Amino acid sequence: MNLSGAFSLALPESFLAAAALLLLLVGAYNKKAIGLVSLGSGAALVVAAVLAATGPAGTGFGGAYIADSAAAFAKVFIYGFSAVAILLGDRFLKRLDNHSFEFPVLIVLAAMGMGMMASAGDLISLYIGIELHSLALYVLAAYRRDDARSSEAGLKYFVLGALSSGLLLYGASLIYGFAGSTRFDVIAPAVQAGAHSGVLFGLVFLLCGLAFKVSAAPFHMWTPDVYEGAPTPVVMFITTAPKLAAMVLIARVLVDAFGGAIEQWRQVVLAIAMISVLVGAFAGLVQKNLKRLIAYSSIANIGYALIGLSAGNQQGVGSMLVFMVLYMVDVTGFLACLMALKRDGRPMETLADISGLVRVRPGMALVLTALSFSFLGLPPFSGFWGKFFVFRAALNAGLWPVAVAGLVLSVVAAFFYLRIIKVMWFDPPAGEVDASPLETKGVAYAAALFSFPVVIVALGALDAAAKTAAAALSLH
Repeated sequence: MNLSGAFSLALPESFLAAAALLLLLVGAYNKKAIGLVSLGSGAALVVAAVLAATGPAGTGFGGAYIADSAAAFAKVFIYGFSAVAILLGDRFLKRLDNHSFEFPVLIVLAAMGMGMMASAGDLISLYIGIELHSLALYVLAAYRRDDARSSEAGLKYFVLGALSSGLLLYGASLIYGFAGSTRFDVIAPAVQAGAHSGVLFGLVFLLCGLAFKVSAAPFHMWTPDVYEGAPTPVVMFITTAPKLAAMVLIARVLVDAFGGAIEQWRQVVLAIAMISVLVGAFAGLVQKNLKRLIAYSSIANIGYALIGLSAGNQQGVGSMLVFMVLYMVDVTGFLACLMALKRDGRPMETLADISGLVRVRPGMALVLTALSFSFLGLPPFSGFWGKFFVFRAALNAGLWPVAVAGLVLSVVAAFFYLRIIKVMWFDPPAGEVDASPLETKGVAYAAALFSFPVVIVALGALDAAAKTAAAALSLH
């Protein structure tokens, strides 16, 4: 394919790159045009999502870029949730008097990197996509420079991110040395009958670097501190779009490049999955800060997604995609509630803050209750269906001990969601709550309605789209 054809495949990322540069110039020229930059950034992401959904399929740039159904599925949700982060973050930061045009531009740049991750066809484009989105996330985590917690969060994220990048690059170099190529379609035949020990070592290092990006245990050490210290809209962004991009990338690496060595990499993925679920379930039990609780919840939920992926077949990849989308909706709604709730201008971020919330803000209490039920996997909420899909894929692949262990640990994790409900409904009120912004409440209510009953209607279409996306990978 010639260069113009390759750029037509990468039109979503090319468009976002041009939009980011233009919006950066607008913001630098007129620092008061923050609203215009935010609106333009959100519109650019929506346009990029449309381009990804309707664009041509194929492989470009010498196999480094893949445009297929899996990439299109991921990009639509990545760009969509990025636009929601801009919508909520713009208003939230304005109320904190920490509003600037760099925030939406950084999200656009991060989204562009995530699009590259979803379409990566070799180890070099994989690394470029990861670093492009990671550098933007490091800055976003430390966005409130005058806040000590935010600065600490950004520094920890950057230092540990650099360590994970080193692991990833070392693994990629080992794979290249023993397989003879960085391209996934060339690596696949080299490991068709099972991976050489050198390639396997490289894959383990590569998976360790990728596990950091999805905050899977034992590479989760940055997650609680970053979630607690970063601005809430940034936390919402970090825990949604980047996780989906990284999970799709992991699926593409394992299935496209290492599908022939499934029995070897499955053991590593299952170990990471079970450690993540274990750490997330038990560490979440002692958390008092709601953002740290969400951090451990995200660690556990990534473990569930990896259980589905470890099935190593089309059903497993499809179940992982369904689970991730349903989880992203739930966590967006939960964090939107935290953005909407304030007392005397101070964000309500602890269990004590939401004590007796049902008596002062019954609507928000109902939303948090519905989303907590969904997180713990209570039927018929969306969280139940996500876990149903991944456990079914694991059982069909013969991984019943893992499915049973995951189910037992999900019961343990249910305690801290039930504690949130208990505090809101049965404890005495902690005081009056400030009025909530309309757009933030709207997102929270929409997420709660999606968790039930809308999910019942939408699940069929989501499952069909996920199956189409999974079928695009070279499954064995």
